[in-house]
Amino acid sequence: MTPTGHYEYLVMPYGLANAPSVFQDFMHTVLREFLHKSVLVHIDDILIYSWSLAEHRWHVEEVLQRLRDYQLFLKAKKCAFHQPSVHFLGYVIDSSGVRMDEGKVAAIRDWPVPTTIKELQRFLGFANFYRRFIRGYSSLTSPLTNLLQNKPKSLTWNPAAMQAFDTLKTAFTTAPLLAHPDPKLPFIVEVDASTTGVGAVLSQQQGSP
Repeated sequence: MTPTGHYEYLVMPYGLANAPSVFQDFMHTVLREFLHKSVLVHIDDILIYSWSLAEHRWHVEEVLQRLRDYQLFLKAKKCAFHQPSVHFLGYVIDSSGVRMDEGKVAAIRDWPVPTTIKELQRFLGFANFYRRFIRGYSSLTSPLTNLLQNKPKSLTWNPAAMQAFDTLKTAFTTAPLLAHPDPKLPFIVEVDASTTGVGAVLSQQQGSP
């Protein structure tokens, strides 16, 4: 409150500690009716998906009307409508499945050999984002992560690390497509637990084993 009245933001500002989580919760409230039926939301990124173009037009109209009801506005140049393939949070998504962004794959393919601890950490951090696409990712990267054990002050590169570095880059350029789950096929739930936590993985076998 100020002497001239109450002021509040019309646009979510940057820098506030709770701004992302508060806005995410707000967007979930606004679009709760459509979540995981035809809409996915990550803060201010809204992904609308449908089985057909006719259905999609209806879903888009529903979302736009709901945003209007809450006086939320979209910037036209940042929107893409009725697209068969979209870039969303670093992935490329279409009717066949989910794949890595070619731009990020090219960055990994052309990544120079790390010469410092920071450069290796940066490479592993970047590559880790797509680890779900690489079978045996932890085993492939173990010669690289071993170089970071005990917090060394300098990087001691060796032939095993070089081989792992090249193998990992090749694996990214030949990574498979992650197919969408088929609700008509059975799912496999794998769980494990310890004294400090519980973990679970939901998977599905598609095609020939």
